[in-house]
Amino acid sequence: MSHETPSSWARLLVDKGPTLANYFRRRVFHRWDAQDLVQEVYLRLLRNGQGDASDVRNPEAYLFTVAANLVKEHAQMKQRAPISSEGLEDVIERLATPCDAGADVDRALRRERLATLIGRLSPKCRAVLVMHYRDDLSYREIAEQLSISTNMVKKYIVKGLATCRQGMLRYE
Repeated sequence: MSHETPSSWARLLVDKGPTLANYFRRRVFHRWDAQDLVQEVYLRLLRNGQGDASDVRNPEAYLFTVAANLVKEHAQMKQRAPISSEGLEDVIERLATPCDAGADVDRALRRERLATLIGRLSPKCRAVLVMHYRDDLSYREIAEQLSISTNMVKKYIVKGLATCRQGMLRYE
């Protein structure tokens, strides 16, 4: 293999790479397989020691012959192993994921625990949280309704959220 081999095949692949990628995309199921096959073409050209791309009578035709052979090999591999390890991982992941009923139970328990924690807050702190998160009022609006400063509203929100976070950590 000459010193120029990688660069001449690389230049050809840069020129024909998008066309080659489209060729593979039309013939394989996954987009990432197409990208892998483009790289495999280049590796095979380098491994086979075909010399410089200029040593081949029609380098583009040779490139697509290698690509066609790769598509055939890829199809044969898929037939031999119809479920890849990636496909198996998807099935395992879906089976391991809890169903919605479990999530609903968990959500209900968390709501119950959170309601208990909010119930333990001081009346003003609880009122500030409710007005801000349920009623979507700004700090200024809450301060005006409760006759307190906006800084006090901020303090009540920080205190209430910290209490809830700490309390929820004990349940997890």
